[in-house]
Amino acid sequence: MHRRTFLATLGAAIPKASAQARRPNLVLFLSDDHGYFDSPLYGSKVVRTPALEEIAAEGMVFTHAFTTSPCCVPSRASLMSSLHNVRNGIIGNHQDMKLGIRTMPSYLKALGYRVAHFGKSHFQPKENYDWEWTPSNINGGGPLNQDLDTAEVEKWLAARTDTTQPVALFINCHSPHVFWEQNSGYDPANVELPPTFVDTPLTRQWRCRYYTDITKMDTQLKAVRTSIKRHLPKNTLFLYTSDNGSQWPFAKWNLYDAGLRMPFVISWPEVVPKGARSNALISFLDILPTFVEFAGGKPPAGIDGKSFAAVLQGKTKQHRTEVFALHTGDKDMNVYPHRCIRTQRFKYILNLHPEFKYTTHIDRAGDRDGKGYFDSWVEKANTDAKAAAIVKRYHQRPAEELYDTEQDPHEMHNLASDPRYAKTLADLRARLKAWMKELGDDGPVQGKPQLL
Repeated sequence: MHRRTFLATLGAAIPKASAQARRPNLVLFLSDDHGYFDSPLYGSKVVRTPALEEIAAEGMVFTHAFTTSPCCVPSRASLMSSLHNVRNGIIGNHQDMKLGIRTMPSYLKALGYRVAHFGKSHFQPKENYDWEWTPSNINGGGPLNQDLDTAEVEKWLAARTDTTQPVALFINCHSPHVFWEQNSGYDPANVELPPTFVDTPLTRQWRCRYYTDITKMDTQLKAVRTSIKRHLPKNTLFLYTSDNGSQWPFAKWNLYDAGLRMPFVISWPEVVPKGARSNALISFLDILPTFVEFAGGKPPAGIDGKSFAAVLQGKTKQHRTEVFALHTGDKDMNVYPHRCIRTQRFKYILNLHPEFKYTTHIDRAGDRDGKGYFDSWVEKANTDAKAAAIVKRYHQRPAEELYDTEQDPHEMHNLASDPRYAKTLADLRARLKAWMKELGDDGPVQGKPQLL
């Protein structure tokens, strides 16, 4: 899409809803830092998420849904604007979207919906979000300890006077973002450690705390679902997902699947088949046009997303052939500009500055961010070759990475130098660079990188 076309269509209004009999209520429950692999829906045999599993039993589980950026604010911005981060202006964390860009609440409100926001925000600036901001945060001692007050969701639903008006609710919980709860009921001996981890006692202890916070999120999800079922009719589309991967090495702030691939579950009684599973390739950009279409409107021109309504309705099993993502930095932390393209099978990552030392809050900030257990990785690396290789890989990245995600789901074996994959590498490299050129993405460096 040409930039002039994008600018011309950005502010265009979408048509009012036609007389549509089944305009659903729309609910998006967005958790924070919940990794794809950390639920029984995606293979975990340890993590307890009964509420999420209940939604899955009532609807469809997506196995290939991806955010556009592996950190909070850029991910949420692309979801709400349906514009790639270079276009909406947020390529680094804790930035503001370009003022005046239209977001999902505005589109839905124009279609006659009452739109409300609950819990954690990270939607910036507020002027771009035309919804009811509800006082639904519980402050537990600092900005990273704010939590969702599920009672406010119940209170808001119970107080509605016009129950015929469809609603769109954006409900955001804090968990399992750090700082994690103390362990409750998980056994360190039984935690699941991906092959990208160094196995130490501290790692296992912190893994239990992370699992505990996932289960805490699941209890909040259960409370919200109970309120939704009590106050809204069956004609309600409910979407659960998370903004990005978990705050573990090779996940959040990374372009590996552990950072980008999201748990993604949708229920909608009598429309979405129960117990269904889809491997359609979905981008967070696609949520806005899908919601708008089901709300009775026409997905707006000039956006980067495209509706996957047909997948939910069982009319097709396919959606995209590729998705793209980027990461740049977080002020003076997590500074490592890289870009990627993901197809159904392959992932290609372009590390724009391989001379930079990859670092994050995990290895640079306090113990509550992960430094305590990461220091145990470094200590073990002094005497253990496998641990040393993992720590080295964490800090030092090659210019190009290529992975067969079907054979190598944790992206451990870089195929970029393998001649058997030369054509795949050249194809994905060309497609990624064409995407960057189309966006005008010159790979800016923001913040203060560390050098190897």
